[in-house]
Amino acid sequence: MNLKILLPDHVFLEEGVRKVIAEALNGQFCLLPRHIDFVTALVPGLLSYESEDGKEYFVAVDEGVLVKSGREVLVSVRNAMLGPDLKQLRRVVEEEFKILDEHERAARSAVSRIEVNFIRRFLEIREHGD
Repeated sequence: MNLKILLPDHVFLEEGVRKVIAEALNGQFCLLPRHIDFVTALVPGLLSYESEDGKEYFVAVDEGVLVKSGREVLVSVRNAMLGPDLKQLRRVVEEEFKILDEHERAARSAVSRIEVNFIRRFLEIREHGD
């Protein structure tokens, strides 16, 4: 099978695989080459695959969609992180979440400043309008 993981701005991974294990809303499932074609929504979690040389890899994925059609397995997610083993992947995910938290805090702070400035300007206009 050919596994292709797509992010919004680029192809994250494209590799020949023997099997893919992922998690949908109703639980975990395994795809093998002769599995029936289908489409499912993915939940945030782990996707694992076995490469053609028999090695197992893990990818942390955000919510998204998986489509199996023939020998193609297309996974479209907002974000993904690859790790050679679960321990290293956990470290990478934790670091990425720290960075995302910092960005979210900065964005919330900027939005708060904009809201405060908007209210101030509104009150100034109201004072001068009377």
